[in-house]
Amino acid sequence: MPAPSQATLYRLVTTLARPGELPSGPVRQTPASVDGRAFTPTTALRPGEQVQVDTTRLDVLALFDDGRLARPELTIAVDVATRAILAAVLCPATKAVDAALLLAEMAVPHPARPTWPNILRMDHAPALPHRQLATLDERLAGAAARPVVLPETIVVDRGKVFVSAAFTAACETLGISVQPAPPFAPTAKGIVERAFGTINALFCQHLPGYTGSDVTRRGPDTEKDACYSVAQLQDLLDEWLVHYHHRPHEGLRHPMMPKKALTPNQIWAALVAVAGYVPVPLTGSDYLELLPVRWQAITASGIRIHHRTYDADLLAPYRGQPSPVAGRGGKWEIHYNPHDVRQICVRLPDGKLTEIPWIHRDHVHQPFNDHTWQHIRTLALHSNHGDAEQHEAGLADALDQLMRRVHSGHATRTEQALLARTAHVPIPTARRPEHDAGQSASRPTEWDEEDSIDDLDDLPDDDPRPAAATGFGLYDAYEEADKW
Repeated sequence: MPAPSQATLYRLVTTLARPGELPSGPVRQTPASVDGRAFTPTTALRPGEQVQVDTTRLDVLALFDDGRLARPELTIAVDVATRAILAAVLCPATKAVDAALLLAEMAVPHPARPTWPNILRMDHAPALPHRQLATLDERLAGAAARPVVLPETIVVDRGKVFVSAAFTAACETLGISVQPAPPFAPTAKGIVERAFGTINALFCQHLPGYTGSDVTRRGPDTEKDACYSVAQLQDLLDEWLVHYHHRPHEGLRHPMMPKKALTPNQIWAALVAVAGYVPVPLTGSDYLELLPVRWQAITASGIRIHHRTYDADLLAPYRGQPSPVAGRGGKWEIHYNPHDVRQICVRLPDGKLTEIPWIHRDHVHQPFNDHTWQHIRTLALHSNHGDAEQHEAGLADALDQLMRRVHSGHATRTEQALLARTAHVPIPTARRPEHDAGQSASRPTEWDEEDSIDDLDDLPDDDPRPAAATGFGLYDAYEEADKW
């Protein structure tokens, strides 16, 4: 191999001589530094006045459902006034539905785990006015010692997840204002960026599989040390976050004690005494409202989405009829969950979201997403379709056989990775008799060739690597509401 030129050699040696750094290119000059805009610190005077939300890769290797070792994505929401981390979600790849249901996580108390010590429970935390708050919200009796805040304004970057129709619609449902950060201005979300650094420094580096920010900050056998799944890391993170809110924060000061750093719990208690606390009673219907939306026609055979038919007897009066919603070309409002396409929810004229199952749902007993369905369709692409009903039934049978092969261990590696996109957790029955008839926690569907522009943000990524579907999109809406 020929030796580099003298200039190249000097440049590499100079770069390597910098302690703790690697060879890198010149620092990019952002427009913020070019036009001379001054840095303005972000301030807020009450909980929820401004909440910063962002996503990044965690500096820890986790075992994904398909057997891969990779860094999961972490999405957090940080309250500017209290520096409280209101919600934190780990998943292989964040989708719009996960970010949307993250909003609901901020506004409801976090349940304390039975194995946690008493100091991590709100009724044992000396810094929190538990008795006064419990008279307003009974859910705080068994809650973790963490602030509960309904955001007024959230600051997000211009990432695909946060500018999606699903996320903005969820914010509108909860009455939250969305403030996109200026482009090329990382200081606009400096608090949440600093919180990522805190999590990596105080949480991640104590875990096996810690990768650090570069190769100089990791062990020699990081991949061999990694032993936690994404769900296990989420459990550890949830417990660590309660400890974090008991830790003094140098950015939190009280006017009467300017030299003493307060904890997020202490400053939340002080601000709640002034701003007040209003419980947010989210029901199962509220969780369904946060799911992504698409618009479809109700035909004589039901609702057709991507060669799947959703039908029920209660659709009889509306077959071939236009929706009462103006401006949608007669199409009906459909709520769906991309993680499970076995049922959808349609908003009927009574205003309620009503579950409509896939006609072959009883034949396929496990949840699946549209990536798996597209794989089955691709395999049957060159076969004789014949009758549309028979073709759909054949696809359902092929899907069932695929799931059986994966369950018995006879599937190919590609098929195993494909099914890993869907979470392997037991999903409760969709219809709950103790609630309003016709409503349920649906796992609705994704796009097809007839989608409107509102659905473009939910198109699949070009990356062929599998991504396990985890996160809040897998909740049974009514079961989740029953917890509160």
